[in-house]
Amino acid sequence: MVSSSLSNVEIVPKSYVLTEEERPGSQLIPICEQIPVIHLGGTNKDLQADSHTVQQILKAAQDFGFFQVINHGVPENIISDTVGVLKEFLGMAEEDKARAAAGENTNGWIYSSSVDYANKDGVHLWRDNIKHICHPLEDCMQFWPPKPPTYREVVAKYMVEMRKLSLRILEMIAEGLGLEPGYFEKSSEVQLFNGNYYPPCPDPSLTLGLLKHTDPSLITILFQGEVCGLQVFKDGQWIGVGAIPNAFVVNIGNQLEIISNGKLKSAEHRAVTNPREGRTTMATFVNPPLESMVEPAKALVNELNPARYQPRLFKDFVQTNKAFGPKSNFLSSPNTTN
Repeated sequence: MVSSSLSNVEIVPKSYVLTEEERPGSQLIPICEQIPVIHLGGTNKDLQADSHTVQQILKAAQDFGFFQVINHGVPENIISDTVGVLKEFLGMAEEDKARAAAGENTNGWIYSSSVDYANKDGVHLWRDNIKHICHPLEDCMQFWPPKPPTYREVVAKYMVEMRKLSLRILEMIAEGLGLEPGYFEKSSEVQLFNGNYYPPCPDPSLTLGLLKHTDPSLITILFQGEVCGLQVFKDGQWIGVGAIPNAFVVNIGNQLEIISNGKLKSAEHRAVTNPREGRTTMATFVNPPLESMVEPAKALVNELNPARYQPRLFKDFVQTNKAFGPKSNFLSSPNTTN
């Protein structure tokens, strides 16, 4: 059972009611059946993929900025164990989570309940969240939450699988763009784990779990379980993303849009709530190294197709834009990067 300050709330508090422009309203947003669901063919150690799958991914990244992957090779027991231990953490009493987050060795992770974070208008979001850095994995995990006792071991196994999956997907994207093999192997890191709980909401028309945004990553890999709540803004309207058991949702981030010189688009999206059941999700942000310069790939720039983006240090982008929330500086915490 997940514990939240919003558990058993019968009326949406005023501090959670968004402006009319931002709130989702009562219009039913249907699940879009056109968002591609791509079969990856199970485990694939040499990162090779058939040309059909490469073209499917590239077209999905161009048309939607989102796609889902199935038969991806990540063992189901690792996924379920990670969801379980995340729910255990989120199920701790609020005062215990707050006390743990205030400890001495927490430079590498942050827990925020819905009352801790507000948007620019001072309105709170309907979400509890834990995020922690994951690269380099062996150095970072010692700073993750000490409770539940298996948290570090279980989540570390999941992050290893996310690294494998992210490399496969990025390799296929590189091939589709015409970049050299291994282009992203040294220029990508599984930097951030983001665990979310969206409690049941008595009136989902008034509030959101996450406001409309784009991701600051190369790609983001989301496990959303079997409860819908992700919506994508396409062609001037919202569309719903179906919740397929054991599938991962992959979306294109701002940095990959830059590297592709605009061939791939980072789509705006949001998280809505529902009145019946809570929703637990796990997002993995695959980013460039903090000290790397992000710019259009040289192979994609020529006289007919000049660079559309200026080079920028990824670290500067993160800190200037608070790309991963108001405490984004924790990504470069000295305790976890030495």
